[in-house]
Amino acid sequence: MPIIAIDGVDGSGKETQSKLLFQKLQDKGLNPLMMSFPDYKSESSALVRMYLNGDFGASASDVNAKTASTFFALDRFASYRRSWKTAHDEGRIIIADRYTTSNMIHQASKIADTQEKDEFLDWLCDFEYNILGLPKPDSVIFLDMPPEYGAKHCKDRANKADGSDAKDIHERDTAYIADSYNNAKYIAAKYGWHTINCIDTGKNDVIRTIADISGEVYELVLCKLGYTNG
Repeated sequence: MPIIAIDGVDGSGKETQSKLLFQKLQDKGLNPLMMSFPDYKSESSALVRMYLNGDFGASASDVNAKTASTFFALDRFASYRRSWKTAHDEGRIIIADRYTTSNMIHQASKIADTQEKDEFLDWLCDFEYNILGLPKPDSVIFLDMPPEYGAKHCKDRANKADGSDAKDIHERDTAYIADSYNNAKYIAAKYGWHTINCIDTGKNDVIRTIADISGEVYELVLCKLGYTNG
């Protein structure tokens, strides 16, 4: 059974939509497993937390794309080998709240040159999927939430690592978030990700409701799994 990765920039609703999808698939009796990355409760996320806290530099650009990617990838490797490899091998549906796709979105955004960006993406996929042996996602859902809308969601959100209201070096850098969003649009097209527009352009460009977006995600996944919603 597939790995369904849900990704997007900060404030796009990745965690919320992953949880709702998990609940709907569970209610349908499909016995899914949900994983979130980074795994902040694990020791394996120590370097991720240090990086996001600014211990290696106050700006995301202080750590190059390949180095930062290894922090997140190795945390993912530890999670896979310790927590969900057996479930995956047994054929359970895995819902991933962020995945290798987050490195593609956030770290590749540090590279302006398209050729260099593509070379990095090739390196990243080889590193995570071949060298580390992580399974590739079967479907990636990109929640297209422009930064100016996502910022409203992030404004009062607690920090994911420690529960405080302090923002990490990604979240507090609006230029970096904008670069990551533009990069995500490029990558979603390049890799054929399923894009879900989170803004209702037919209703004065308002953010779609959580339930509306969730319904589209669910229908998409049911189609991927070969089911109908009924």
